[in-house]
Amino acid sequence: MHPQILCSGTAAAVAARRVRHILGSVLGRDGWMWRTHEVKLLNTSSGDTVKIGEISYKLKTPRNPELVPVKYISDSLPQTVAQHLRWIMQKDLLGQDVFLIGPPGPLRRSIAMQYLELTKREVEYVALSRDTTETDLKQRREIRSGTAFYIDQCAVRAATQGRVLVLEGLEKAERNVLPVLNNLLENREMQLEDGRFLMSAERYDKLLQEHTKEELDSWNIVRVSEDFRVIALGLPVPKYKGNMLDPPLRSRFQARDIYYLPFKDQLELLYTAGTNIAAERVSQLLSLATTLCSQESSTLGLPDFPVDNLLPALHVLNSFPMLSSQQLVQRLYPYKSILGKDGCNAVEGVLSRFELLDGRHQPAPSAVLSVSKAKDAAEGIADVTIRVGAKAITVQVPAGTKELRPPNTSPNFISTPSHSQLMAEMMQSHMVKDMCLIGAKGCGKSVIAKEFAEMLGYSIEPVMLYQDMTARDLLQQRYTLPNGDTAWRPSPLVNAAIEGKLLLLDGVHRVNLGTLAVLSRLLHDRDLDLYDGTKLLKWERYQALKEQLQFNDQQLQERSIFPIHPSFRVLALAEPPIVGASPNSSSSSSSRGQQWLGPELLTMFLYHRVAPLAKAEEMDLIQGLTPNVPKEAAEQLLHLTHNLRKTNDPTAQSLASSLSTRQLLRICRRLSQYPNESIAHAVNKACLSRFLPSLARASLEKNLTNCHIQDPPEPAEHIRDSTCTVTDGVLTIGSVSAPIYHPNEKMKVPDVLFYDNPQHMMVMEDMLKDFLLGEHLLLVGNQGVGKNKIVDRFLHLLNRPREYLQLHRDTTVQTLTLQPSVREGIITYEDSPLVKAVKLGHILVIDEADKAPTNVTCILKTLVESGEMILADGRRIISDPREAKGRPNTIVMHPDFRMLVLANRPGFPFLGNDFFGALGDIFSCHAVDNPKPQAELAMLKKYGPDVPDATLHKLVAAFGELRSMADQGTITYPYSTREVVNIVKHLQKFPGEGLANVVRNVFDFDSYNKDTREVLIEALHKHGIPIGAKPSSVTLAKELPLPELTMTGYWTINQGGNARRKLLCPTETRPIDVKGPVFLRVQGYPCIRQESRALSFSEEKAHWQIPMNEVNIICDVTTKDDVLYVATCNPVSLYSMKERGDTIHCMELYDVFPRTISGVWQPFVTVAALGSPLDGQVVLHEEQSNTVLHLDSVTGAVRRLVLSSDSEQPSTRASNWWSSKDEQGANKMCSDFAHKNWLLFYKEDGNQLEVLDVLEGRVHSISLPINLKSVFLVAEDRWLLLENSTNKKFLLTKPMHMAAESSEVCQLHSINEDSASSAKVSVPQMLSCEQLPNENLSAALDQKIVSPNRLLADTGSFARIIVGFPDLMSPNEVYSFKRPVDLSVMKSAESGAHMFLRGGLRSNTPKRDNCVSLLSANQVVRALPPNKVPLKEVYPKDVTPPMTAAYLEVTDLNSKKVKYIPVPRSMSVSPYTNWLSKVSESDVLIAALGSGGVVTVDMGGYVRLWETGLDSLQRSLMEWRNMIGMEDGRPLQITIQRDSGLDVTAPKHGKIDANNAPHVGGNQWAGGTGGRDTAGLGGKGGPYRLDAGHKVYQVSQTEKDAVPEEVRRAARDMAEKAFKERLKQIDMSEYDAATYERFSNGVRRQVQSLRIILDSLQAKGKERQWLKNQALGDLDDAKIIDGLTGEKTIYKRRGELDPEPGSPQQKPKRLRLLADVSGSMYRFNGVDGRLERSMEAVCMVMEALENYEHKFKYDVVGHSGDGYDIELVRADKVPKNNKERLKVLKTMHAHAQFCMSGDFTLEGTEASIKELAREEADEHFVVVLSDANLERYGIRPERFAQVLTSDPQVNAFAIFIGSLGDQAERLQKTLPAGRSFVAMDTKQIPQILQQIFTSTMLSSA
Repeated sequence: MHPQILCSGTAAAVAARRVRHILGSVLGRDGWMWRTHEVKLLNTSSGDTVKIGEISYKLKTPRNPELVPVKYISDSLPQTVAQHLRWIMQKDLLGQDVFLIGPPGPLRRSIAMQYLELTKREVEYVALSRDTTETDLKQRREIRSGTAFYIDQCAVRAATQGRVLVLEGLEKAERNVLPVLNNLLENREMQLEDGRFLMSAERYDKLLQEHTKEELDSWNIVRVSEDFRVIALGLPVPKYKGNMLDPPLRSRFQARDIYYLPFKDQLELLYTAGTNIAAERVSQLLSLATTLCSQESSTLGLPDFPVDNLLPALHVLNSFPMLSSQQLVQRLYPYKSILGKDGCNAVEGVLSRFELLDGRHQPAPSAVLSVSKAKDAAEGIADVTIRVGAKAITVQVPAGTKELRPPNTSPNFISTPSHSQLMAEMMQSHMVKDMCLIGAKGCGKSVIAKEFAEMLGYSIEPVMLYQDMTARDLLQQRYTLPNGDTAWRPSPLVNAAIEGKLLLLDGVHRVNLGTLAVLSRLLHDRDLDLYDGTKLLKWERYQALKEQLQFNDQQLQERSIFPIHPSFRVLALAEPPIVGASPNSSSSSSSRGQQWLGPELLTMFLYHRVAPLAKAEEMDLIQGLTPNVPKEAAEQLLHLTHNLRKTNDPTAQSLASSLSTRQLLRICRRLSQYPNESIAHAVNKACLSRFLPSLARASLEKNLTNCHIQDPPEPAEHIRDSTCTVTDGVLTIGSVSAPIYHPNEKMKVPDVLFYDNPQHMMVMEDMLKDFLLGEHLLLVGNQGVGKNKIVDRFLHLLNRPREYLQLHRDTTVQTLTLQPSVREGIITYEDSPLVKAVKLGHILVIDEADKAPTNVTCILKTLVESGEMILADGRRIISDPREAKGRPNTIVMHPDFRMLVLANRPGFPFLGNDFFGALGDIFSCHAVDNPKPQAELAMLKKYGPDVPDATLHKLVAAFGELRSMADQGTITYPYSTREVVNIVKHLQKFPGEGLANVVRNVFDFDSYNKDTREVLIEALHKHGIPIGAKPSSVTLAKELPLPELTMTGYWTINQGGNARRKLLCPTETRPIDVKGPVFLRVQGYPCIRQESRALSFSEEKAHWQIPMNEVNIICDVTTKDDVLYVATCNPVSLYSMKERGDTIHCMELYDVFPRTISGVWQPFVTVAALGSPLDGQVVLHEEQSNTVLHLDSVTGAVRRLVLSSDSEQPSTRASNWWSSKDEQGANKMCSDFAHKNWLLFYKEDGNQLEVLDVLEGRVHSISLPINLKSVFLVAEDRWLLLENSTNKKFLLTKPMHMAAESSEVCQLHSINEDSASSAKVSVPQMLSCEQLPNENLSAALDQKIVSPNRLLADTGSFARIIVGFPDLMSPNEVYSFKRPVDLSVMKSAESGAHMFLRGGLRSNTPKRDNCVSLLSANQVVRALPPNKVPLKEVYPKDVTPPMTAAYLEVTDLNSKKVKYIPVPRSMSVSPYTNWLSKVSESDVLIAALGSGGVVTVDMGGYVRLWETGLDSLQRSLMEWRNMIGMEDGRPLQITIQRDSGLDVTAPKHGKIDANNAPHVGGNQWAGGTGGRDTAGLGGKGGPYRLDAGHKVYQVSQTEKDAVPEEVRRAARDMAEKAFKERLKQIDMSEYDAATYERFSNGVRRQVQSLRIILDSLQAKGKERQWLKNQALGDLDDAKIIDGLTGEKTIYKRRGELDPEPGSPQQKPKRLRLLADVSGSMYRFNGVDGRLERSMEAVCMVMEALENYEHKFKYDVVGHSGDGYDIELVRADKVPKNNKERLKVLKTMHAHAQFCMSGDFTLEGTEASIKELAREEADEHFVVVLSDANLERYGIRPERFAQVLTSDPQVNAFAIFIGSLGDQAERLQKTLPAGRSFVAMDTKQIPQILQQIFTSTMLSSA
């Protein structure tokens, strides 16, 4: 009495008894009391009747019996199903349509089919999808012999023939498609397109009583059969995803909830399946399933458990009873892949509750042992033996038609333990059901699938799924027959089903669920209905049908019924679902993937995870596939990859995904070919590290160093011979050679203008290596870096023909492969370049690959991977010629075919699609960057051979800087080589145009964005491109005349005999003692060099700041060639820098000279730079302690040279060297001949000279009979000495080479001075050591003269020339330019702020005279304090002289002029003013430059280069003016030259006006201005210029363009008024406004650039999509045939895509800024402004996110000693205007000032992360600002690292404000890469914050 079909024997009764026996104990006695229904089939004479319970239905004989479902009814019918069937029968008898609603799975469909089989009704089945249109339901046109006919579709057929229409998946159909059926459902009427009208049976029969059938037919009225019913199957929406039912439609259905079978019915079913399994285990599994389908579990967000799949799973268990339940559950419900942490915990809780967590005890199947054809079974079944634990179990599985192949015999499949286990598990699942492999990209899914298929002898049919694939693409496509008729071509999927292949669905994660749903019937029931009415039936059903109807195959095929081959199986491949992503979220996040694995898909497959390989396995794999790879290289690679894969940091994960197994194999293939390549290079290439966001790049670099993978230092540019040569048909690039190709089509080989440069050559060499390995290449780079050029040049060199495809927004899969077109009514397909290239073996260049949607470009994957691809016209591309032999419609891929893909880098500002992310690992990637400066310069020289080098250098430098700014994100547009090349081309063609004008061709794009414009102008000015300067802004110093040159006396060198004997000076030589070396650290600082001639032209060339402490004091500067050395003395350190270099090297000698020796000691050092071969080495001399140090400024080696044995003991008392009682003179060093590597030391008031020969390491000591005051090296062998007391001069001559044993002695000659006037004896301040060139001497003395000479300067004269000195013995004439007032008698009234501090201490003269001679320029330059400069003559009366540090007095002896150049004040000055005053009387030091000109360094460490020579100044001015471009002020005229020669007469001199009155224009007078044809000024077309003496007043262009002052003033007033109004509105005082501005201005640029990025991302998110099936728009290629047949909806247009129904709302991103407002911030604010910087950072966040509240929810929280949750900004109350924002900043400041000390960084971070993780948001970010005093509070950095990564959902970042010593750097080393930053300079904080924003939040916004 249990339900059963009574006519079916007693076996069922026995089973029922058994079940009752089992259940009786479970349910107790009353369990059986409810009413049961029996299904009876009664045969009576009047016809058969079906009776369910008490309800009976009379059967009719079907007209088309083949349409009646077969073999759906199972032997025993569960009671619940019987109840459902009874209900359906009730509704059927009432004539109502029914809607079966319930959870996903085949149950609803099978109940409907069982009912139809019982009642013998014919069925019309439609699976609705989002592509279903009304034509699929009503009528479709087909063309037959040139005429379009209407073919009835399912609904109409069902209505007229009286069938039952089964509509499955109503929630999939797009909104307004189904209302087509409304009238048919309600009134059973419908108007058809072909003019017929369907009418309900009753009305029709009524009419038939009045009219004849012929009449009704002529009226086109058709009767709807009274047996027509509709059964709709649908899911409940909103619980599941899909469209809501349309209310009018819903009201027309009767609903029945068909939930999963009740527990006992299910259990009964399962017991029959699993006879070998313990009953308890079955019930546990079912309990689990039921629990996971309960209401509670869905509120947890767990998808439903696929209950229907328990049956097949139990079949597996039945054969393998030892299989662990946990593994089985994993296959049915792969919870680890689809759920987050909470979800997994919930599921595992349920598992343990039902004792199913037995995975550890049970052995897993470990390998497939053998595969063989089954002996006794039918064709297409194989015996497979699987080893499980110790046992081997043999089962039968379906097999393909080809030969079977034993496992592990394939040469290109290396079996690893985990893979062979996977194979064995797949074999188990293969017994019962289709499978899906889930694995990350490049982990070997395709390879495993291929191996699996070959083992079982399957042919594979790959189908690449893409995002906008339609159901039609999956099943059938339309095409035209040769006579123009339309027909349907079955898709590969259908062919595979009929032929029994293994169908590979690649990319299930991409395709839309609604499209896949079409397959659910194929996967569950193995039935399929196609568009042209063909039915595919399961093999058993087909056979049953044959038997029942006694048809043969022929007859069934005529009725278009085909069997599905019993071996047919589906194997799906997919990437892991993104946990927590919104399901099918709109395209904006398609880059991040989606949570595609929902309840519906769970029912379709059994799931297997392809786990990433273990390290050892991957190693075996790599060595198996690339045997020659260097072992340690492979190990390092794997070490790195597995390190990245292990971390749970999203950045590292994304890096690991680009190092998939596939990529690693590619790297290893290359390494085995080129074993000495660097691994770092390969990894950087694979990850495209050049274009990673800065965080990811830092993370990668850190991981590389952790794995000890070092990039070998770049070989110097010149060593790599990157040349390319072609010899004897072999092309060689660098070190790689390849044969040259011989193409058939010469014209397709590209030929391009290409200038070789080393960098592009290296890229090409790299490309060639990969090309020879058979790779397809992907080139990624910014715009304009020469990707296309490189590719074209590459193909040109290889002589390969190319096909070119440019992708764009509207590229579709069709356009990539074939272009359909219609000729004479027949559709034909044109091959796209892709197909041509495949056929002919050309190279396919795909340009702008990132512009096409990734769902389109991903079809390239199968082409690259498996070499297969199916085209729209049914042909397929096959790479293996053997495969293609017997098959029609194949295109064999030519062996020479390759793809070169070009793409822009991902991310802002290109905003393309992330092609690299989607397909990067199929290609070998190459990053193309702008050429390096040298390479770029070389290239530009070829483009502009005549453009001056200086200009090119400036351009290259400026653009280099702009590019690095773009990389840091300061500006958004990456300026490229293309722009520079265009500028240079312009300058080459029009050399007269100024550079400053031409660069505007590039920068005018940015001229309206104020911030960008300022950044650009600043950068261009820094490199001396005078954009915005006017030619008239030249500010050279005013020249004053020199006094007359007078001869002021003679110098005579005495050579009396007796004197000679007396004045011989004994010499002794000894070796020097060298102590050391000690190696000190040489630190490099960036040199921010600014060109000074940006906006105006002056003598100053460039300036920069030395990075020194503000208490330091500069005490010497010297130069050698183009290197500057600056010495400082508090602490002693040496800075060296190149004139044009970009780094400043600093050596701190603090350890060598401790700061003090018992009290006050102020060291004073001088520097001498040595010459070749000791380049780069200097000698430092400290004057009091007479310490001589030898320093190597490159290696940092310091040696101490001990000159004399007596100077060792230090003076006992601290010499206070400014006190007047100081009897001890200072030690001095003369370094005029340091470039010859010898130096001279003497002591003031001493009587010894010590000559140090650095190379020989000797010191020669010369004793003198006089006490010295000073020494001047006049020549190498002649020195001028001054006696101390009398200032008497002596000349010392010495032999040139002082050998130790030489008997020659130094002689001393006294010099007699006869002065023409009674002037006192002059004390030279400077005496040149070489002579003036002859022409300069002649110019200075105004007479032609050739003679030895020296230039001398002292306080009383501007300059003196001593002619004949020191070589001639005759009296030497002295010529002088006398000063009106001697400098030494001018009062020293101090300038500026140091006046009162300095005055009284000035007892002795300062150490530095600051006077140099420039012999080539014939100038003497000295630095003077402002009070010694005649300011009244230099500046006009009404001008106040500027505040200056000093003036450079330039005495030019050529032009006899003197000018005073002001040197600007230094930014900061050391507080040790009296010490400063001893160094120099003005605030600057001066030295001559090797390149001509002088360098000054002021006391604040500001270095300035000056150009003083007249000739060079003039040259520079010319260049500068050329750069600006001269405007001559003449209006431009447009001339049209006519050939008639009428309008311009021949040029002529014109009449000469006797009165010489000014004439303007008129074409007749000579000497006019602005006329035509006649000679004159400013005119046009005249033969020559003729100036008749009239002043030509030209209005300069700039004045014409200027805006009148009153207009400007009005604009200014308007702005001010508005500003004040705004302040009044928000009630803010002007003082407050100014305060706020201070913070806001500091971050204005960052705010601006963040907002730009946010805007463009928002725009991208709003990007429109193609809407298909429109009635107007552009013709949709895919619908061309439908167009032929006359359909309406064949257009597509762009529109806003409605969000997928059921997809959750986009939630905003959640950001918390955790700012440090502790006391230490306030305390150290004075040092580095850290508190203010943090306030700026907070200000930046508030400003940047203003008005984006819907996208970003942010709050700001402070932490300090008072606690860690000080609320500054609440998320729901963000400040709206400046006043509120200022309040937040003030709160921060006040809190830091008054809070307790202590540190809560750790707790604050932890609390914030926990709190944020609880909130619902798209993504969570915490940014912590803190100073790194963690150690002081005993916090371990490791602990902090743990906290930062404690929750994978929250991205936490830490910014440390650089603190004492290297604390912060040490900290960063221990913290996770890319998560922590150290801002040594607090100015970087806002920049770092911007980086964090751009590289994380915005990557996915």
